[in-house]
Amino acid sequence: MTARVGVVVFPGTNCEQDVAWAVQVLGGTPEMLWHADRSLGGVDAVILAGGFAHGDYLRTGAIARFSPVMEAVADFVASGGPVVGICNGFQILCEAGLLPGALQKNAGLKFRCEAVDLRVETTTTVLTSGAERSQILRIPINHFEGNYVCDDATLKAIQEGDQVVLRYVENPNGSLDDIAGICNEGRNVVGLMPHPERASEAILGSTDGAVLLGSLLASAALAAQR
Repeated sequence: MTARVGVVVFPGTNCEQDVAWAVQVLGGTPEMLWHADRSLGGVDAVILAGGFAHGDYLRTGAIARFSPVMEAVADFVASGGPVVGICNGFQILCEAGLLPGALQKNAGLKFRCEAVDLRVETTTTVLTSGAERSQILRIPINHFEGNYVCDDATLKAIQEGDQVVLRYVENPNGSLDDIAGICNEGRNVVGLMPHPERASEAILGSTDGAVLLGSLLASAALAAQR
């Protein structure tokens, strides 16, 4: 039995099919979840895909956080379920209070669409359990508001708690402490700006994203056995 991965779709999400394809290629079973759903349908893991939820009006993720599905996601997180937010999904997780900090406009106010090198900082999360510490992964970014920010106390807490999951080798957006991805204290929620689904097959130019999504599927498989 393969792991069932719910892919949350908001109005304006545009990466859900890429994520679903990557999950399927890596051996999982993707299931689309609409933002108005109040149940996750018993999935083993959840991915909030990238895009422009609700047109990014007000602030990225600010409206999406109130979608009914986010209550179900919060309950799933509380039960220990693995959740990953990619790009816009990361922004939504921060707005929903499931991850600390926020994402603001890139330094220089430029949209960045390019492949970047990431360094794995911890392997004790649902997204990096199959990676090696200090491993370099080359994965695309595609964002205008990927500049991670938080107050000094929060930064100290996530640093001391080993919650910085991925760092940019060369910072493309001004993100605080070169942060590309973080996790919650429970280590079952991870948000990252780069798109691992766009580096999941050799034809895409890199399979480094499979290291991350493969880790999530392994975490989902464990969750399914509980």
